[in-house]
Amino acid sequence: MEIDKIKESIKKAARELFRKYGYHKTSVNEIAKKAKIAKATIYKYFESKEMLLQVILMDYIRYSIHEIIQNQTEEINQETYLSNIILRTSRLSYTVCNEFIGWEFIRESTNSQEFLKILSDELEKLLIQSFNEEPLFQAEDYSERLRFLIKASKSIVFSFAFISVTDSDVRKNFVSFQKEILPYLVKAAVK
Repeated sequence: MEIDKIKESIKKAARELFRKYGYHKTSVNEIAKKAKIAKATIYKYFESKEMLLQVILMDYIRYSIHEIIQNQTEEINQETYLSNIILRTSRLSYTVCNEFIGWEFIRESTNSQEFLKILSDELEKLLIQSFNEEPLFQAEDYSERLRFLIKASKSIVFSFAFISVTDSDVRKNFVSFQKEILPYLVKAAVK
């Protein structure tokens, strides 16, 4: 196998297992078995299971952000555009936490919380870069207000994971964020 195929095989196996069982409950041995390679091969290309997760999530986030930005209609105003983007990005964050990592592990592990902070900072950079390339925001300098909107939104959304007891509570908080908080954050960013 060539290097790219091996890496892709490892990422595909890990992605499937992380989504099925969660990051914490998936071992490197299981990933190697599913990818049909030796465990040592994984460490040849990824220095740790956490690094493998980060690569998988960044691929997923980059692809998703590109899709989110590209699928917006051009005839909407800035408030609607930002609301849609932040809402869809928040759902993306929820998906990452829910499907790849697992809420219990996030709540209980200091390492996972630090990992999520690094990941959310990368997400923030991708969003800012995408917004700066968007014609809707090139007329004025929106970067500081957009940075505020993104930071505030991600802080609120990630706090749901740490204050909620059940997945149902997370969903309720997310709906509350969408209806009661997000509109005010967006208005502050575009005014």
